[in-house]
Amino acid sequence: MLRGSLVPLVTPFRGGRIDESRFDDLLEWQIASGSHGVVIGGTTGEPAALSLEEREGLIARAVHVARKRVPVVAGTGTNNLDETLRLTAGAHRAGVDAVLVVVPYYTRPSQEGLYRYFRTVAGAVDLPVILYNIPGRTAVNLEAPTIARLARDVGNIIGVKEANKDFEHICRVFHLCPKGFLVYSGIEMLCFSLLALGGAGHVSATGNVLPAEVARLYDLAAEGRWEEARELHDHLLPMNEVLFIDTNPVPAKTALGMMGKIDPEVRPPLAPLSGEHTERLRGVLAQYGLLSPAPAVARQG
Repeated sequence: MLRGSLVPLVTPFRGGRIDESRFDDLLEWQIASGSHGVVIGGTTGEPAALSLEEREGLIARAVHVARKRVPVVAGTGTNNLDETLRLTAGAHRAGVDAVLVVVPYYTRPSQEGLYRYFRTVAGAVDLPVILYNIPGRTAVNLEAPTIARLARDVGNIIGVKEANKDFEHICRVFHLCPKGFLVYSGIEMLCFSLLALGGAGHVSATGNVLPAEVARLYDLAAEGRWEEARELHDHLLPMNEVLFIDTNPVPAKTALGMMGKIDPEVRPPLAPLSGEHTERLRGVLAQYGLLSPAPAVARQG
């Protein structure tokens, strides 16, 4: 099963185009650092700023580079059913281990609409499907009874990534869903708490910057070493906080730029991190000993 730290990779750009070489380097670094898997085209990967062809290409590239060393989960959701079906079918052909399908954004569907949408997507492929609930981005919450209904009715819907800060909601998901249904934290500050409830792992943007530590948080919990896990959770808090001082993935890509790993370029309408926030981020990276001697500088596309 897909358990552990499934890191949602950023999509590196250079001069407005995807930097495939740096993408490969990031994926290799994740594998070497002990991440349990990667998510390609999640929110942190700026999927809404990518064309369908770019998304398909990145998914296929990740599968090729990973070479079955870690699971590859493809983010294939959009707010258009036909596009989601196309991306999901393409991910299946590419050989991914599962797909992550976000609640359709902007349209604000009803719970019945969400149920039918996810049932249609899952029914179109013989592939594990993970629901992605992120109401702060989609403007609608995938309610716990709807998640439980999908978990019961659709055999290949295996889990949900919960990027919902309402911990009462998350408790209801655990209570209502069948035993063995996988629940992942999509909120960095709640990774430890969700593991304590029996969660399957986390999809944390912080894993882009501290992959070994974020993976170890899961490993410690899986080994029942809760006091050490709690201490690591506390250690990660400043980074978890600073990586969300602006819209994700702007701070994470800026951090990776300071570390010399990518050109910290984002696509419009996202903008570079402000000077004040950049200095705050630099200070936190220094605390963790992560600063490169020569930080990368974003090029103008």
